[in-house]
Amino acid sequence: MKAASIKYRVEHETEYRYQSQVTLSQQYLHLTPRSFALQSTESHRILVRPTEHETSEGRDYFGNPTRRLTLMAPHMTLNVHAESVVSLSKRPSMAELQGSKPWESVRELVQRAQSPDTLEATRYLYASPHVELSAALELYARPSFRPGRPILEAALDLTQRIFADFKFDPAATEISTPLEQVLSGRRGVCQDFAQLMIGCLRSLGLPARYLSGYILTHPKPGQPRLVGADASHAWVSVFCPVHGWIDFDPTNRCLVQGEHITLGWGRDFSDVTPMRGIVLGGGAQQLQVKVTVTPLG
Repeated sequence: MKAASIKYRVEHETEYRYQSQVTLSQQYLHLTPRSFALQSTESHRILVRPTEHETSEGRDYFGNPTRRLTLMAPHMTLNVHAESVVSLSKRPSMAELQGSKPWESVRELVQRAQSPDTLEATRYLYASPHVELSAALELYARPSFRPGRPILEAALDLTQRIFADFKFDPAATEISTPLEQVLSGRRGVCQDFAQLMIGCLRSLGLPARYLSGYILTHPKPGQPRLVGADASHAWVSVFCPVHGWIDFDPTNRCLVQGEHITLGWGRDFSDVTPMRGIVLGGGAQQLQVKVTVTPLG
């Protein structure tokens, strides 16, 4: 019997307000949830104000769906509203993920890279724009990766240690903050913790990729769910030859289960930025992002 799926509606609204008139805007979007074995995008639409002059859909190097926009009408405000309905399949629990190989065996397997799966995993083995490799990151990871320890057991331990050792602090970092500073300061946000964990894994010689998407948040008991109060989220996927790619969330100290909605994946944040582009004019700008994740059924 097929396991029941979990369905969500996701609304992601991005608004730029400019100090002066923009005469040309070109934007590159990762706002379409990716469909794969554990997730199906049932419906999706993107509404743009002002109306785009040109638009095209495609896929990036990592297979994520993308959209390009060109706006040629003068404007002072740009609003991009993405709305999706996504179904998630049941993911295995840690009890169901027993039998993963020792982490050293995975490292050796990837170094030989003889199968299509291991060749694909090598994309996520090296340094990238926001993830450097270092002896300090390897040293931090070592207590979790004891000799002979199964890779998924070790990855979960690292996930839990990052949660315990680091404080969530939105004022502590920017997207350009290097991992060395995140490691020494022990503060940051979800993208910092995800990239830190990825840096630790790659410094050990293990492939790890960056996941961009959303997580369902839970209001306090007795309080209503607030519209627009959710946020974009980031977590980590670890390559395991026995079970495939398995996701961990160091911000929430957990193996990813049924409350994470995936937009896409890449080497780090720079590969799957939800929205980036260039504008002609505009001057100073104000950015506001609202995300609402609603369970359906």
